[in-house]
Amino acid sequence: MSSPSEPQTTVDPPVHTAVIHDLGYRSYTGPRLGEPAVARAFFGTGLRNCYGLGRSGRSKVLPMILLGLMLLPALILVGVLVQAKTLLGLDDQIVPYSTYPLTTQLLISVFVASQAPALVSRDLRFRTITLYLARPMRRTTYVLVRLASLTAATFVLVAAPLLLMYVGGLLAGLPLGRETGRILGALVGAALLAACLSGLAALVSALTIRRGLAVAAVIVVLLVSYTVVATIQGISFDSGHETVGQVAGLFSPYTLVNGVQVILFNAPEATPTPPSGAAQGALYLATTALVVLGSVGAMLARYRKVAA
Repeated sequence: MSSPSEPQTTVDPPVHTAVIHDLGYRSYTGPRLGEPAVARAFFGTGLRNCYGLGRSGRSKVLPMILLGLMLLPALILVGVLVQAKTLLGLDDQIVPYSTYPLTTQLLISVFVASQAPALVSRDLRFRTITLYLARPMRRTTYVLVRLASLTAATFVLVAAPLLLMYVGGLLAGLPLGRETGRILGALVGAALLAACLSGLAALVSALTIRRGLAVAAVIVVLLVSYTVVATIQGISFDSGHETVGQVAGLFSPYTLVNGVQVILFNAPEATPTPPSGAAQGALYLATTALVVLGSVGAMLARYRKVAA
């Protein structure tokens, strides 16, 4: 036991020298791909997401069911055409290519209404658009890519049954040249319809940023507009005022695009009052361009306001 007079010894704490451990991080020395690569990645991701690919299993249910329901009537028509062509004396498609989208418009409208808010409303509601624009991609490019991915997904939905009917017609022995010309015109119409529907649905989704409300609003805009137009066209045809019905056809994407197909490709008429004459044809074409370009411009203005 030490006496109080003995000096106390203290032990200095150990000295730790700073060491930087190499965890494997290294600077990126590869090429900077820039805006085109980012735009392509966004387009591919948006297209896959419209069908639930890369998302949860629940996200795949609705788009895959709608795609199957779009193909089912076409498959039945092909079966009837191939098996009973001689018996029934058929020498043409049972349902023309140009009118098939109108007979399945409910399915198409539900698809666009369900997928447009998923691509647009979430970005605007939660303001994740600012994160996207932090990447090397301009606002204009972002809007165009979103619209392009939705348009491509809608085009696949509309064009798939048409191609199935085309193949079935060839198997049934329908003339190759005639069917090829008709399917090409129908595919142009499908592309125009997809662009019009996607532009309107995306614009409504951008203005109604709550997803549930956006879905309902898109369905109302697409289906109610067609119902009103079809009613006006039927009344005008019965009363002998077909010009009124022709003008009314400008106010629904389905009748609008069918009118363009009638003018450009002499496609079968899906409405009682299709456009007639060069003036009506030019008006239908101009309105189609106005719908697509106007939707893009309005979306750009909306994104500029939100992302400011």
